[in-house]
Amino acid sequence: MQGGDLGYLIARFIALRYGRTHCKAHHINNAAPAEPSNLIDPPPLSAAELDGLSRTAEFSLTGNGYYRLASTRPQTIGYSLVDSPVGLLAWIYEKLHDWADPSYVWTDDEICTWVSIYWFSTPGPAASSRPFYENERRTPKGAFAAAQAYAADVPLGVARFTKDIVLLPRHWNKTLGPVVYESEYQVGGHFAAWERPDAIAKDLEVMFRTGGPAYSALTRM
Repeated sequence: MQGGDLGYLIARFIALRYGRTHCKAHHINNAAPAEPSNLIDPPPLSAAELDGLSRTAEFSLTGNGYYRLASTRPQTIGYSLVDSPVGLLAWIYEKLHDWADPSYVWTDDEICTWVSIYWFSTPGPAASSRPFYENERRTPKGAFAAAQAYAADVPLGVARFTKDIVLLPRHWNKTLGPVVYESEYQVGGHFAAWERPDAIAKDLEVMFRTGGPAYSALTRM
């Protein structure tokens, strides 16, 4: 199981709900762990980790207006997205531009493909805001908070991409479960599976190959 963004949530909930029975191991990017509360002497943060915290704080302050709108007035923005192809393009392209690594050059075909998936889908562009609205009304807590629970029996791999919009200190990941593999990439942003499919594939190959840190999970019944 591998996932980032909402796929991160799906991977986490499968691991948390079903454990080793149906999820032998999982690998995530865009990790959003909780800050450890029981560390007496936490390790010092590296320059890269401090930069990641700064990027995360900046995104929380100026970059998540889309979430606030979609989670409170999804139908209002929905009418705009359905009514105007240019409006939908602007809504999506802003994220592609701001969330990807600046070194990644989006082609016209890629952008049109992303926008077309929303425009020509059966539920239409407005449906994309509903998960945010439902998440804020989820009980007892939002999905990202619930996903921070510890998955005790499911080995975990975590990939960190320097230009991600949420990049928390590395040692925080240990609050999510037994971390058996970690990787750091200097190139790549929020859309890691699209920007750096080679990196994601490499992580999975290393993690699950014979003798790899999660190989025993695949062979154990």
